[in-house]
Amino acid sequence: MFRLLILCLLSFGLVSGPALAARKAHAIARLVSREGKPVGTVDFATVTRGVLLTFDLHDLPPGPHAIHLHTSGNCDTKSAFTAAGPILTLIPGKQHGFLAEGGPEAGDLPNQFAGADGRLHASTLTSAFSLGNGKRSIFDRDGVAVIVDARGDDYRTQPLGNAGDRIACGVVMRTVGPAARKKPGALSQKH
Repeated sequence: MFRLLILCLLSFGLVSGPALAARKAHAIARLVSREGKPVGTVDFATVTRGVLLTFDLHDLPPGPHAIHLHTSGNCDTKSAFTAAGPILTLIPGKQHGFLAEGGPEAGDLPNQFAGADGRLHASTLTSAFSLGNGKRSIFDRDGVAVIVDARGDDYRTQPLGNAGDRIACGVVMRTVGPAARKKPGALSQKH
């Protein structure tokens, strides 16, 4: 029945083949404050040149904020989000910061700015990690967390850019996985 519906839609041009094939990996993080109150979301979408992150946050102190991906998907408020671990690095020996020699790490993102009303709406693009499978994926056995810090990152001080306390955290959850891979050597059957 589903195949018949898709064939009908394709024949009438309502859905194109590439649109059906474009099930790209997607994820979302729902952030909370240290008091456990929701402060918004960060959306992760696979695009042609990497991963597009879209921030929709509120109730933040006005001004610049460092935002990083951290190595563990753990946003325990009792630990003031330190259970999320250090900033994500996928290449051993990388240093924190866009201006640091040997940097940046995969979890380093550009500072974002909250307005006078505490709202932060912004997007950034990165090719430092992927939402798929493999060595560049952020989805390992314990996941990752997005952390918002109290101040902006100076992009060079180790290990966290002198950005102050961790004030918001969200575990990144995959909502659409990568396309299934064909098994090596699998033969397609023709009828």
